[in-house]
Amino acid sequence: MIEPLLLIGVLVAVFVGYNIGGATTGVSFGPAVGAQVLSKLGAAALMSIFFFIGGWFIGPAVVETLGEGIIEEEGLLTLETGIAVLFFIGLALFLGNLFGVPASTSMTAVGAIAGLGLATGTLNWATMGEIVSWWIVAPIIAFWISGVIGRYFYTRINEWVAISRRDTSLWTVDRSSTIPKVGVAEGTDRREITGSLIVVAIGCYMAFSSGASNVANAVAPLVGAGALEFDEGFLATFSNMEWGVIIAGVAVTIGAFTIARRTLETMGNDITNLPLTAAVVVMTVSATIVSLLSAIGIPVQLVIVATMSIVGLGWGRATRTTTVSDAVRGEGDATVSVGALTAEEEGEAAPAIGEERREDIPKASDLFDPSTTARVILIQNFVPVLATIGAFLTFRFVPIFGF
Repeated sequence: MIEPLLLIGVLVAVFVGYNIGGATTGVSFGPAVGAQVLSKLGAAALMSIFFFIGGWFIGPAVVETLGEGIIEEEGLLTLETGIAVLFFIGLALFLGNLFGVPASTSMTAVGAIAGLGLATGTLNWATMGEIVSWWIVAPIIAFWISGVIGRYFYTRINEWVAISRRDTSLWTVDRSSTIPKVGVAEGTDRREITGSLIVVAIGCYMAFSSGASNVANAVAPLVGAGALEFDEGFLATFSNMEWGVIIAGVAVTIGAFTIARRTLETMGNDITNLPLTAAVVVMTVSATIVSLLSAIGIPVQLVIVATMSIVGLGWGRATRTTTVSDAVRGEGDATVSVGALTAEEEGEAAPAIGEERREDIPKASDLFDPSTTARVILIQNFVPVLATIGAFLTFRFVPIFGF
């Protein structure tokens, strides 16, 4: 029999995972859905599968960091405090999802747990320093890797792969028989099919990296408190950590099939006209960085890493108007803009480095919707702050926790 308090803790963890599913599905599959490559239902299904895989194989390292590394005093993270921490994580993420904005789940979770540490004077500053350092370094790495790709490889990738957006779906579904049959829509060529498969594959990779990083945000407080450790019966089949991953996976699945529709719309259609070729590069760079850091137990803010990757890719593409030798002599003048990613159509060949005119580089406003982008950035920064302040005030001034 599960104790009532533990049941409450599991329900709160499911609530957090539900909101994580809503936030990260849009980041992972927004480009594919916006390009009519994948339906929202298909995105939810793939998100559920690959999130669980990433959480099962890599996620435990991040769970240990959040559940044991941020708070110095052993035993402070109890079932009661874990429920409170999860409540603030879930509430903050829920507010972000209401606005259709995929907030940084890692920053929100770390902020809520750090609020507990600050309120009790037990915050492990060394671990927090390491996490925050990677929060600074990871976006810089994403910027420079993407910058190099943008300058030297992006135009060639865009010419070869030629992934484009469509107003109609690439696929048709025949439901006339008992088993639905999926076919290629009329007018779809082989290159579009290849491109669509690449977009979906990268989305699955993003979902995998999301599971590696974000499964901890839903269950780390419960796992850290040892609340999911059972000694007998069916519940003893899985370990404390394994139950945590299972609960997170189920909760994210629920969120992916429900509330994620809002963030899929925002990330797929509203915020940017980012070419799909660029989206594939950004998603690959971001997912790789997040997966590698998750493997060493560092929770990373995927949204910010991806944003800096976009900026770096656009900057690198824009600098193609100037050669290195001209830049050294001070003769070049590059128009540095992420709008450079829209300088040519999918499949179109680009001029060689140094042969392109700066007038041919579009402005950033041609790529991003300024009002939507400003709203997204504001909410993404507000959500972690809200979780941190809420947790700190609760653990500092509410006497029921005994601190």
